[in-house]
Amino acid sequence: MENYDNLLNDLAPKKFGKVGVIWTCSLIAIIIVGIIAYIDQLIKGQIVTNMRDYALWGIYISNFVFFVATSFVGSVTVAILRLTKNKWRTPLVRIAEIISLAAIAMAGVTIMIDMARPDRLLNLFIHARLQSPITWDVIIIPTYIVISFLLLYFPLIPDFAILKKHFKDKNPVLSKWYGKLSLNWKGTAVQKALQEKSIRIIALMIIPVGLILQTIDAWLFSTTYRIGWDSTNMGPYFIAGAFVAGIGALITVVYIVRRAYHLEAYITDFHFDKLGKLLVLACLTYLYFNINEYLLPAYTVTKDESVHLNTLFSGSYSPIFWAVTIIGLIFPILFLLFKKGRKPLPMFIIGLVVVLGSWWKRYLIVTPTLLHPFLPIQGVPKSWHHYFPSIHEWLITLATLAMALLIITLLVRFLPIIPIQRTADEQALLNNEKDTKS
Repeated sequence: MENYDNLLNDLAPKKFGKVGVIWTCSLIAIIIVGIIAYIDQLIKGQIVTNMRDYALWGIYISNFVFFVATSFVGSVTVAILRLTKNKWRTPLVRIAEIISLAAIAMAGVTIMIDMARPDRLLNLFIHARLQSPITWDVIIIPTYIVISFLLLYFPLIPDFAILKKHFKDKNPVLSKWYGKLSLNWKGTAVQKALQEKSIRIIALMIIPVGLILQTIDAWLFSTTYRIGWDSTNMGPYFIAGAFVAGIGALITVVYIVRRAYHLEAYITDFHFDKLGKLLVLACLTYLYFNINEYLLPAYTVTKDESVHLNTLFSGSYSPIFWAVTIIGLIFPILFLLFKKGRKPLPMFIIGLVVVLGSWWKRYLIVTPTLLHPFLPIQGVPKSWHHYFPSIHEWLITLATLAMALLIITLLVRFLPIIPIQRTADEQALLNNEKDTKS
């Protein structure tokens, strides 16, 4: 009983300290500034951005692709771990699911931000055309949000029942909410069987939905028949890149949560070692697809393709391209091959570098290709030949990133980030095994 009380005190949600309050207020401030910039964009139009007829997507779509990619790890990876019943996953899955839900929710918001006329959003549904990959995106993103929410919520139900009792005297209002969310959970055999079956069904559903989402995202590019996007490699290329971005984000958040809530006894070096190996595999796979995407075409390029590749290899985008490839992909592989590189602090630094590299990678996927249209750029202002986001675009983009972090922060504040009931069950099993051996 004493062990259970200690477990509950360790894993039950806690109020933010001074640093947590400052962090939350800072995110809210960034979001407010972004909202002001977006209102100004709505009033004045897209002229406040640096997007023009050629760079018509710009940073917003780069950000959208990043959010979609980041959401991938919390769905497909977690679903696979749940179905294979790997016990080491227990302290990590809920954090991954929170990241996934926050990322995919902000992907939907980012699409609306990119629209110059968000009041016409309903037209995407009313006048949808099945021939268009955009229609598929409109269908798959809400579907993915719902399934991601269910994958987070269903395993939480037993923990809500525990928290209802835990906060009954400490915080009656919070206890009442946990009680409603627990759906009258009593922990009966019938309820447990139904919950396990539901989680298994949702996990099975989200794997194909996640793969379809990433593939449709890739098809939005590859069906445009543009230099740089006209590739049958785009589907698996996006999926491999999503694993890298998602695992990098998971490592970063897990480290911060571990430090902030002193969860070293639950999230151990062993878990970081496992995540490090998973990230190495993801980076190696993505590096392979990058070679297919850039190096091999360099030997057989047409004149137009050579202009695009030269822009990346030695032109105006080469500093970002090589930084993303070497620092954001190759260096992490080299460091993570060694056990010392898979310790918590090095892993946090590597995860942060990978996330930043993944974001800039999406920028490189979108922007250079748009600046190499079918016809030469002529008869337009010289500034249209190049694109770099305006201050409005940066402020709005930073606000969406801050909003995703705020969603994660609030969910971490009010949800048990490590499953209480499952951890208690597993510790009881572990103790029984020890007793049997002794």
